[in-house]
Amino acid sequence: TADSMAKNRNISLLESELYYLISRFLTTGPCRRTAEVLVSELEEYQLLPGRLDWLGDEHPRTYEDVIAANRHIAPDHLLRICKQIGPILDKEVPSCVPGVHSLLGSGKQSMLRTAKGIVFIVFLLIENYNESFQSFLIIYEKQQ
Repeated sequence: TADSMAKNRNISLLESELYYLISRFLTTGPCRRTAEVLVSELEEYQLLPGRLDWLGDEHPRTYEDVIAANRHIAPDHLLRICKQIGPILDKEVPSCVPGVHSLLGSGKQSMLRTAKGIVFIVFLLIENYNESFQSFLIIYEKQQ
C-alpha cells in the first residue's frame, strides 16, 4: 500500500502528504527558494506519496507526478484545512475566546485541546489550588 511505501522511508503516509502540502503552500508565497529546496529533498529522500501499480508494486513519484495525480489539490489546500480546523473544533470543544483561532494557541485556545484535556487541566488547577491553600494553612498555623 501507499502507507507501507511511506513506512519503508520511515514516515507515515500522513507525514508524506503533509510534506507535499507544505511544499505546495510554499510555492505560492515569498519562500519559493525554500520550496525548491524542499521539493528537491522530498524527491531525493523519496518522501513524496508513492503510487501503486495494478500488481500492487510500489513506485516512488516525482513532485510533478504527485501534482499531476492530485490536480484537485490547490497550492493553498493546507491553509484551507487549517482555516477549517478552528470552527470544527469549537463545535466539539469550545475555546475560552469564541471565534479566535490560532495554530499557536495553548490550553483552552490550543488546536490540540480535547474535552478530556480541559477537564484534566481544571482538575490540576483545583488540585494545585488545594495544595497551595493547605500549605498556606500550615504556614498560618505555625505563625500563630
